[in-house]
Amino acid sequence: MIDQNLLNSPLLALTLSLAAFQLGNVLYRRLNEFPLLHPTVTGAALVAVLLPRLNIDYQVYVEGNQLLMFWLGPATVALAVPLYQQLHLIRNMAVPILLTCIFGAIFAAGSAVVIAYSLGASEATMLSLAPKSVTTPIAMDLASEIGGLASLAAGCVALTAVAAMCLAPLVFRLLKIEDPQIWGFCLGITAHGMGTARAFEMNPTAGAFSSLAMCLTGAFSAALIPIVVSLLQ
Repeated sequence: MIDQNLLNSPLLALTLSLAAFQLGNVLYRRLNEFPLLHPTVTGAALVAVLLPRLNIDYQVYVEGNQLLMFWLGPATVALAVPLYQQLHLIRNMAVPILLTCIFGAIFAAGSAVVIAYSLGASEATMLSLAPKSVTTPIAMDLASEIGGLASLAAGCVALTAVAAMCLAPLVFRLLKIEDPQIWGFCLGITAHGMGTARAFEMNPTAGAFSSLAMCLTGAFSAALIPIVVSLLQ
């Protein structure tokens, strides 16, 4: 029998998260980086299975991972480095980049809410779905701010990213898109952090444009969604 004090310790929660991610990453690499087996997904699934079996309260687990949650913000800011390296390309495409980002962010949030509403989802569910296409730390804070559920928003972010990573290569092939700038920007808008990681695996330029799209979409959504929600309530 494992001591309950150990099970409820922040160190165990942090260790469990890191170990689950590492195991998921090994599986992901060995199976040719299949999107459905991204370590964020497999790691989360492993933790979800272990928490009830180890009798670890979810809130205790979340509190024990505050250090990881804190570093999500600086990690996102650090993406400014590849952006600076590709600044000469970004300057030449400023107008189409901004227009595409604005349209993409509006469509991503609006389509999710409309579909959820048509299927009879609750208000809390719709508010949790609205920030599904921004990176996890922004999505969780944004969902809490507008009355949604942070945990549901985080899950929607992961599912959205996996779906985008699975479908994007097929769409690129069907439309005969071979420009890494477009690859990256599309992944950044739709698949946020996980898509950006995948874009860097594909091409450094794709990674930089994905970083840009992710940051712009997050900033635009964080500013617009609360305003729209307050006007509709």
